[in-house]
Amino acid sequence: MNRFFFSGSSEAKLDSKNRFVLPQNLRFGLVENGSLSFSLGLGLGGCLAIYRESDIAKIVEKFRAKQHVAKYQRFFTLFFSSLHQMTCDKVGRVLLPAMLKKTAGIKSEIVIAGVLGKIEIWPKEKYEEQLGDMLKDKAEGSELEKMTEEAFALLEDRGEEFGDLFE
Repeated sequence: MNRFFFSGSSEAKLDSKNRFVLPQNLRFGLVENGSLSFSLGLGLGGCLAIYRESDIAKIVEKFRAKQHVAKYQRFFTLFFSSLHQMTCDKVGRVLLPAMLKKTAGIKSEIVIAGVLGKIEIWPKEKYEEQLGDMLKDKAEGSELEKMTEEAFALLEDRGEEFGDLFE
């Protein structure tokens, strides 16, 4: 079982050529078989996502079995036509394709967030807005509080023993 996961976040600015520096700790997680290459495409919720090549290979294999199912065609067209195989230059810069920049609504500042098996790239404004919304206190608790409770309940659903972590 691969125990590696992406975590942490940082802010970056796009340069005049639409490039940003991918943090070194995240770049290391993308190296496979001695090569730094990855796929960049659309993610969930309006972000972009960077996937490891081995993860894209698994995704492709699973989707291939469904490629002729009509209800998935629009998704497959959108997902794969916007997926770009990429690498970094010697400084760690990644070129952000214009179409992806426009689709995600990125102006010049971004947040790069490690999220388990992928790296998400968010327009800074949208990331901060969503984070702020989750942290707002409401009468019955914050959205973050509810999501945390639900997420850790998933661990119990699999028969895992994690109860003592939070007591």
